[in-house]
Amino acid sequence: MTRTLLSLKRLAPLAAAAAMLLAAAGPAGAATAPGGPYAGMGGCPLNSAQLQDPSDLQVGCVVSVTHTGSFTIGTTTVPLTSAITLQFGVYWDKSAPVVNFPDGSSANQYATVAPTGTSLLNAKPAQITIPGIINFLPGVTSVFAQVEQAGPVTAFTPLAAGESYPVFKLPVKLHLFNAFFGPQCYIGSNSSPIVLSPTTGTTAPPAPGVPMSGDPGTIGVAADPNGHDAVIASFAGARLVDNTFSVPGASGCGLGGILDPIIDLVMGIPAGAGTGSVTFDQTDTSLALDGSLADLTAALNASHS
Repeated sequence: MTRTLLSLKRLAPLAAAAAMLLAAAGPAGAATAPGGPYAGMGGCPLNSAQLQDPSDLQVGCVVSVTHTGSFTIGTTTVPLTSAITLQFGVYWDKSAPVVNFPDGSSANQYATVAPTGTSLLNAKPAQITIPGIINFLPGVTSVFAQVEQAGPVTAFTPLAAGESYPVFKLPVKLHLFNAFFGPQCYIGSNSSPIVLSPTTGTTAPPAPGVPMSGDPGTIGVAADPNGHDAVIASFAGARLVDNTFSVPGASGCGLGGILDPIIDLVMGIPAGAGTGSVTFDQTDTSLALDGSLADLTAALNASHS
């Protein structure tokens, strides 16, 4: 059976939607940020052309916060010790795209729209120690690495939770900071990104990788508290994993890229699929869906605190 908005409504008695972190600026024309189950959705692009298309079957807002995890690039592991936030709008157009799973079920697949007034991906730099060097001066005797967006989220399939299928695809690049690296030292780029395809199911990487398993967490669904038609789905405490991506070499590090080969050697890059991995632990996601943009907008406005 297809996992649609209607099936979400049937699940409403199971749990209330989890309140999300990061209250951002409110939608256009709003004096305050949305609250309650819509907290953190202030950047939802309600005024975008994509969400305003009258032929859309569903429109929605997404905010997701990962609290911990790790990102292994080649032979180097970057700890994800600060929250990483994703937020964007979604729409299910008239072609009604779905993904069919081996168990006979299916799930809607949504297109995405970048948020308004904020970044799609927000993350703080994480510190990497340099092998063989005592870290007494961070940023000189260590390296800071920041995950940055390198393109839009695609193939957003929220109800793939628990299936061995990516919940979304996200191209990223890793910005490296060190006193000697210069301002444009990256692993990956907009034209040659690291494409993450995290799943809450089990991965199927090429050798030498071995399968990793995620966890969909606690799934809850609730109706709008003010009587609107919006449905709010929450996925609390999920674990998303991926080890199917490849990693390009460093670029722009040091004057004229002179440090690129040294960084490649130390970090073990370029690296093929199955050699690196990412784990997004303790991930809390909230998704608001509605068949009407006007009703979704009214629902968010009614929740303002």
